[in-house]
Amino acid sequence: MLINFGGEKEEVITRKEFPMAKAKKVMKDEVIAVIGYGVQGPAQSLNMRDNGFNVIIGQSKAFKKDWDRAVKDGWVPGKTLFGIEEACARGSIIQMLVSDAAQKAIWPTVKKYLCPGDALYFSHGFSIVYNDQTKVIPPEFVDVLLVAPKGSGTSVRRNFLSGAGINSSFAVAQDFTGRAYERTLALGIAIGSGFLFPTTFENEVFSDLTGERGVLMGALAGIMEAQYDVLRANGHSPSEAFNETVEELTQSLIRLVDENGMDWMYMNCSATAQRGALDWKPRFKKAVMPVFRELYKRVKNGDETRRVLKATGAKNYRELLQKELNVLGNSEMWQAGKACRALRPKEPEAKRIKSTVGTKGRSSN
Repeated sequence: MLINFGGEKEEVITRKEFPMAKAKKVMKDEVIAVIGYGVQGPAQSLNMRDNGFNVIIGQSKAFKKDWDRAVKDGWVPGKTLFGIEEACARGSIIQMLVSDAAQKAIWPTVKKYLCPGDALYFSHGFSIVYNDQTKVIPPEFVDVLLVAPKGSGTSVRRNFLSGAGINSSFAVAQDFTGRAYERTLALGIAIGSGFLFPTTFENEVFSDLTGERGVLMGALAGIMEAQYDVLRANGHSPSEAFNETVEELTQSLIRLVDENGMDWMYMNCSATAQRGALDWKPRFKKAVMPVFRELYKRVKNGDETRRVLKATGAKNYRELLQKELNVLGNSEMWQAGKACRALRPKEPEAKRIKSTVGTKGRSSN
């Protein structure tokens, strides 16, 4: 199906065009081995299992938390839950869903179990695009596929359970069997994608690394901290600074953007808010454009991936990561957020309120 995205027509694949029945037919003789039960692994594997596909898990027992989580989710040791080597030996489609650094570490093990006609599946272009750093170079006798959900594993699972699905990009880097394209789409439908849009391994990883460091996570957190700090420095209370920086964005405004776009959100805010946002938007864009250009350059030339592999490959990385996250979580802003979240109405009351207030967004000046 061709869809007009902002003046440019692009192909998308919907569930109507590639229904679940077709996906099951394509996958009827496949054993899908999901390697890694950390972030994307649980969501994608559970969605596929719920959809009736033949799925097994490959997870190292050395990571007890992930192994125990898999058992708790109903994967049975020796039947549907195995160590990485045995899962690779049993699977005809190997889904590489461990972290990027872990993919580099386990690749020699995975590679020796690949057979002609097997498929290697990724949800990130990292290992293939930066194979000069990862050394993940697939043999010529396998298909190399990508389905990249545009959300965290938590969102992939939640959206599946709600029936909404999550948008995913897809790509084929190598088609040995002549079936790589339909295998990719079948897997995209199997994991619960709402719709799929084509990309390349290169474009996926370039856009993904830029987005994560930029608007989706890094820039968002940095901008929030800057505004919060300015408000606090000028005498505003923690609760006021947090509500004007985070709570109103996440609980009101971003939901209006989700419903009908940024212009619709502006139209459903006060005239004072509209005018201020339209006047200051160009200044913020001008201020951050050089940062985004530098970011994209570092992503494309491999500097960011070198940083990731070096940092996450350290033996004490999890300990160092937890220290960084503790600093973030224990900051005044996010402690204020914790208190604010605790004051939100519980679900039944929240639903009643939502049903009575309408959708006009904020009304204050």
